[in-house]
Amino acid sequence: MTYVVNGKNFDEQPGPGQCLRTFLRSLGHHGVKKGCDAGDCGACTVWLDGAPVHSCITPAFRAENHEVTTIEGLGSPGQLHPMQRQFREAPGFQCGFCTAGMIMTSATFTEAQKADLPRALKGNLCRCTGYRAIEDAVKGVTGVEAAAPGKAVGTSVGPPAGDEVVTGRAEFTMDTDVEGLLHLKVVHSPHAHARIVSIDKSAALAVVGVRRVYTWEDVPRRRFSTAIHTDHLVDPDDTYILDDRVRFVGQRVAAVVADTVGAAEEGCRRVEVEYEELPAVFDPEAAMADGAPQLHGTDDPFVRDSVRNILLEIHSHIGDVDAGFAEADVIHEGTYSSPRVQHAHLETHGSIAWVENGRLNVRTSSQSPSIAKVKLAHLFALRPDQLRVFCKRVGGGFGGKQEVISEDLAALAALDTGRPVCFEYTREEEFTTASPRHPMKLTVRLGAKADGSLTAVQVRNVSNTGAYGNHGGETLYAGGAAIMIYRCPNKKFDGFSVYTNTVPSGALRGYGMTQPAFAVESAMDELARALHLDPLELRRRNIVRPGDPLVAMHDGPDDVMFNENGLGRCVDLVDHAMARTVSEPPPGPGWLVGSGVASSLHETAPPTEHLSEAWVTLGDDLVYGLAIGTVEFGEGTSTAHVQIAANQLGTTPSRIRLVQSDTDRTGFDTGAFASAGLFVAGNAVLRAANAVRDRILEFAAAHTGVHVVMCSLGDGEVVCGDQHVPLAELVALARARGIRFTAARKAYGSPRSVVSNTQGFKIAVHQVTGEIRILYSVQATDAAVVINPAQVRGQVEGGVAQGIGFALTENYQVDAGGAMANPNLRNYRIPTYADVPRTELLLVKSADSFGPMGSKGMAECCINPVAPALANALHDATGVRYRALPLTPERIYSRLKENRSIRTA
Repeated sequence: MTYVVNGKNFDEQPGPGQCLRTFLRSLGHHGVKKGCDAGDCGACTVWLDGAPVHSCITPAFRAENHEVTTIEGLGSPGQLHPMQRQFREAPGFQCGFCTAGMIMTSATFTEAQKADLPRALKGNLCRCTGYRAIEDAVKGVTGVEAAAPGKAVGTSVGPPAGDEVVTGRAEFTMDTDVEGLLHLKVVHSPHAHARIVSIDKSAALAVVGVRRVYTWEDVPRRRFSTAIHTDHLVDPDDTYILDDRVRFVGQRVAAVVADTVGAAEEGCRRVEVEYEELPAVFDPEAAMADGAPQLHGTDDPFVRDSVRNILLEIHSHIGDVDAGFAEADVIHEGTYSSPRVQHAHLETHGSIAWVENGRLNVRTSSQSPSIAKVKLAHLFALRPDQLRVFCKRVGGGFGGKQEVISEDLAALAALDTGRPVCFEYTREEEFTTASPRHPMKLTVRLGAKADGSLTAVQVRNVSNTGAYGNHGGETLYAGGAAIMIYRCPNKKFDGFSVYTNTVPSGALRGYGMTQPAFAVESAMDELARALHLDPLELRRRNIVRPGDPLVAMHDGPDDVMFNENGLGRCVDLVDHAMARTVSEPPPGPGWLVGSGVASSLHETAPPTEHLSEAWVTLGDDLVYGLAIGTVEFGEGTSTAHVQIAANQLGTTPSRIRLVQSDTDRTGFDTGAFASAGLFVAGNAVLRAANAVRDRILEFAAAHTGVHVVMCSLGDGEVVCGDQHVPLAELVALARARGIRFTAARKAYGSPRSVVSNTQGFKIAVHQVTGEIRILYSVQATDAAVVINPAQVRGQVEGGVAQGIGFALTENYQVDAGGAMANPNLRNYRIPTYADVPRTELLLVKSADSFGPMGSKGMAECCINPVAPALANALHDATGVRYRALPLTPERIYSRLKENRSIRTA
């Protein structure tokens, strides 16, 4: 069969039933991405005779004798297509995984389609940007700026990999061709709780191409936690690579390794497993009751109470809440529920492992290759020098890749077979086996005097950690920030992280704070109405101010410093923005309008130890090498790190050569999560760059005989008094003396500061259909010194978009047997372009005391106030309080129908 791809002829025969996506990738066109294999996300979009198609649902044979164009054929870094240039200059991407598909779709738009992007882009999903940057790119709005030497910070410099991303040449995890590659697939448990009686491999091993079948008897029997933290002791070692007991529907039972994906899948179908079903429990309150089925035995020292399935419980108080409630004029109490939420990063989890020269190499989609290496070394009894873990560009993370869940099986098979092995999750596996946000049920009780001053705050949080503990304890602790935000002499917190026979929960943007923020900020709104106070005014009277202790669960010393009134200024900015903005409801009858606000406070680094090391070297080519372990997955740290280095070295970003996320080529880095990629790793870069600058200046001063204080480093030269010494000359002199201009520096996540946010919405809700339309969205944040304004805007817009999904559209449905009922993007419903409004971003001008160059990492926290602000706006519009998410049209309508006091439009 003859195919024309990007103007070249190929005589190839696709496999029976093979889709065009996998066929094109087999020909080396890796810009065609896998996001869903169901025609839902558009990441695989190519042109067939000039028309965009989703190649994952297009049979390969249909392209015979037709012209196929992929992103690589649209343009090259030296000769970009206009739409590629617009996406680079906007910039219209963050992680970049969806970008090729977005460009291939957008490059075909007529002017009429550009004027109707909600319809024109309905087939392309993005999880990172919030779509506004994509809109700017499609319409040719430029956001990227050039930076003058030494003036990079504060400039909207474009991402270093911009050309590669928009041309499809940026390598993601699976974008490589490996000779002799084997494929691994997994047999999943159909039961929520069962003991494996026996596994028969014989029929699977008889499948042509199947090389190995692994069960719990074939893997190292070492406990570990899939969660990634520097201090592994904060997470329970309650997991095995493969186990003889399954605790949730979807748990790994066996792994099949074969020459092809099809053979591995057929092998999985033929593995015969005999189970002894055990009683299961799905509700955490029921799991804590006497006589509930027990998930974990008493031999795990981390588990607080295995009889009651409690991984961890917290009981803490400050002052006397009973006395506080006794002196209150108004008391409000309510119970608030938030569901599981999937990360839905468009690049699924995946790893490729191989052995080379006696060393295990793992190429993976991870937020922390350094700690993945530590865990793999533990599991397989390897010395650090026997193991390399590295990442290319990662297609989104949001905390979902703060786990080791694909690396272990790929490594196991590579070590055993001596062949390279690939293990790539399907989209269904992402939904059914990867770690979603913890479902939480929080009961909040607030007491206040008539003037609005809080007298008592009491919170009970029951968190469903699922079948395994991974992030269960740390997310429970993190929720304390929801009550840390308010001054009150009497606080009480009771928290329970509970095992159930459901998919293990994990880390997701907001990390244990998003759910409590929904509860506490909704409760504050209800308290304000009971006091007949404006909700923003109640917050003003109670929010913490500089000099106040940041107390939530205890009043002992900690390393969090609160030096700026960022929160108060956020509240004021949103208040003014909401007052000046007039929003008209949609045309037609039946619309109710309302507004709502919410605030949040978030620490700039996690409480567990966080470490990063940066290396900076001036090369003979006069380009500065910057090596940092932080992974780039859309949070923009690579751009910020380059800007910080260029700023301190008196040069431009183009003269910084970045190496990152490779344990062989960079220092240790805890990982890019909790905004530490800027706050911690950024400080390491700053210190290393400053050290190299100082060494160059000291050498130049000695060379010229001018005091070092009279020397300054410029772009390609050092100025010492009235002498201009080329860097090339200094490098040559230093080399002759055996001197290199290089430095390594470390930074730690302590002391920490806080980031504040306030979100405001104006909405319209239809009292018949229950539809919500967002009329206006505004968020104020105290990002302090802004390293890159375009990136800050993109992070806030993306965080708001994810928050809207959490609040309105995303519905992780679990059936009576504990299985997810809608494991695909189409039915799970992450926000599309049409669902997300443009958010006005208001920045508080301040400087952080501890962040690099006075900056703060703020990509984590911007999601936290979104859901409660929407819930508060919904109550304002309808008079009905909704305390359970998501706020779907059917849920809204059913409550409105029951409520007889509906206001008329």
